Amino acid sequence: MLRFMDWSVVAMGCALVLTSLGGRWWERTKVRKGGSPDRDMRFLWAWLPLLMGLGMISAKLPSLLLAPHQVVMIMDTLNGVLAATGLILALRAGRRFSRARSLRTLD
Repeated sequence: MLRFMDWSVVAMGCALVLTSLGGRWWERTKVRKGGSPDRDMRFLWAWLPLLMGLGMISAKLPSLLLAPHQVVMIMDTLNGVLAATGLILALRAGRRFSRARSLRTLD
């Protein structure tokens, strides 16, 4: 049962990566039709699910494939870097959103 739960985490990570690719495709289609790209939505639909999905995959997949300890440790380190990158990007997007919102209330 525990092995199934680990594989389900990997499957959810793959679903998030596919969602990210779908979001990027959707935005490109919208821009081609004449719409303006929304930078904040690009982060939400493309980068955040991609980083979360890669983090979920890299956290569980090496141990499930019985990789050597060094490979598992390298993937854990890369997972930490992905988490820090996601946090920084989320904070930047939140700051940009709150700044834009405060400027709208001043008008």
